[in-house]
Amino acid sequence: MVEPIIQIDKLDKSFGPLKVLDGLSFDVMPGEKLALIGPSGSGKTTILRILMTLETITAGHIKVCGEQLYHMQRSGHEVPADEPHLHKMRSHIGMVFQHFNLFPHKCVLDNITLAPMLTKGEVRAKAEQRAMELLEMVGLADKAKAMPAQLSGGQKQRVAIARALALKPRIMLFDEVTSALDPELVEEVLLVMKRLAAETDMTMLLVTHEMGFAHEFADRVLFFDKGRIVEQGSPDKIFRHPSHERTQSFLRKIIAAGHRV
Repeated sequence: MVEPIIQIDKLDKSFGPLKVLDGLSFDVMPGEKLALIGPSGSGKTTILRILMTLETITAGHIKVCGEQLYHMQRSGHEVPADEPHLHKMRSHIGMVFQHFNLFPHKCVLDNITLAPMLTKGEVRAKAEQRAMELLEMVGLADKAKAMPAQLSGGQKQRVAIARALALKPRIMLFDEVTSALDPELVEEVLLVMKRLAAETDMTMLLVTHEMGFAHEFADRVLFFDKGRIVEQGSPDKIFRHPSHERTQSFLRKIIAAGHRV
């Protein structure tokens, strides 16, 4: 039996009195493409931020690549993970954010090479060779020396994808990566993600409101509401034959707003 690459068990997350994740449990298999959908505030982005160790957990356990993410063993006891352990675990995961987060004062090439050189000690020549291969993959090899301010939103997001891939993660997280883009720029980013899904065995988790893309992209769809998984299944099951009334209501509103599913 292949072990899940991500195992989430009885996960709680609260911000003060507000419970955002409520006893959440699910597994992700190696190479699986998973779409997380649901209304705003249902906990989808919080899950990604917790996996990236940008947020801590209130209760529960998470395993990534067979190791505890937020806990470690010391003298035979389970204790909260220290920073070196979190740093090691973080190396398995890459994340692409809604608002690109590029360094505005560094050119495209430097944005991509910085992390491999700083965190993995790669020499510049090797980091730049890998960066150029990734820019070729996302269709931006001619923009290596451009500054972020010279790029469109879609180009910035493709650079952000290349930057996340530069660290060779086993898991990629995409958080609403098209929601800050003008509609005509969305397709160029989705095409890169489709190619990534088709050509790699990378595990990918996608939070999106692009239901048509989620339908094409995902092996499995999880519908969230109020910090819990209400329904999960294949894209056809969730988008064509949802069984839960809450899922049906959500998709009706999405379709009414003019979105394709």
